[in-house]
Parts: sequence; C-alpha cells; structure tokens
Amino acid sequence: MECKTTITSARGRAGFTLVELMTAAALGALGAAVIALLYVVCTRSFLGLNNYTALCQQSQLALDKMSKDIRQAHSLTAYATNSLTFLDVNGNALQYAFNPANGTLVRTSGGTNTTYLTNCNSLQFFIFQHTAISNTFDCYLPAVVTNARVIQVTWSCAKKIMGTTANTENIESAQYTLRNF
Repeated sequence: MECKTTITSARGRAGFTLVELMTAAALGALGAAVIALLYVVCTRSFLGLNNYTALCQQSQLALDKMSKDIRQAHSLTAYATNSLTFLDVNGNALQYAFNPANGTLVRTSGGTNTTYLTNCNSLQFFIFQHTAISNTFDCYLPAVVTNARVIQVTWSCAKKIMGTTANTENIESAQYTLRNF
C-alpha cells in the first residue's frame, strides 16, 4: 500500500478569511471613530477654556476702566437701563451705552467711541442714592436722576464655539460710587 501525503504550500495557509478581514476592518473603524471623537471633545474643551479666559479678561478690563470713569464723574445727567450719561471731571458728557443688537458696550466721550465689551448677551444699569436702607447693604432708589450716587452694572457675555454658544462667563456685577459730586 502506498501512502499519499498532501503537501499544502505555505502560501495557501497564510491568507485571511473574509470574516477575519471584516472583523479587523470593523475594529479599525471603531478605533478611528473613538480617536476622532476624542479629538473633537478635546478641541471643544480647549476652545471653551480659551473663550472663558478671554471673556473674563475683557470683563475685568471693562470693569476697571468704568470704575475709574464713574468714580471721577461729577454727576449722572441721564439714565436708562441700557445707557448712562455723566458729566465728567472736565465738564464734558461721558456716555456708556449698551447695544443689544450688536452685543456691545460703547463708551462715548469727546466724540470718540471706545468699545469696552463685545459678545455681550445682556447688560443692565441700576442707580441708587447713597442713603442705605436700614439693616441692609442696599440703597434707596433716587427720586430724580441727579440724586443718584451709586451705579450698579450687571452683564453676561458669551462666545460661540464651533457654531454654537456653548460657554458663558459668570455674570459680572459691580457697584460704583460717585466721589466728585
């Protein structure tokens, strides 16, 4: 009796089956999707932190500049919840006006406009007398605009990240007292 041996070549045993190939492709696609998702999330987080920092810096700068101007002003001459007009130390009109359509706070003095805030969602001014309400830190509302000695401003700003408004800074609020009345 003769024994037949079948020799298969190494080439025939080295290939992948269709199932193995499809499994490897699916795992590779899943890995690529996870990496792409992580990239988008990390980019969005980085941009959010960058925007938040920029908004806080812009707000702090605006607060500092407004503080100097308002504290040195002689009197408040006109008031609206989105606009204040003062008589400055030189006797000129000094105005702060919020434009909700543009989202900007603009300072106007001597015919020169300076934008203090951009990307502002809301801004509101409040005026008070210097007289404190008993047992509180609050002040009375003035009977007339020229009696106002305390100015409060409150605003909130936001920027868009990748097409959507995703982060907003904390609401900024400050009270200023007119010193030169």
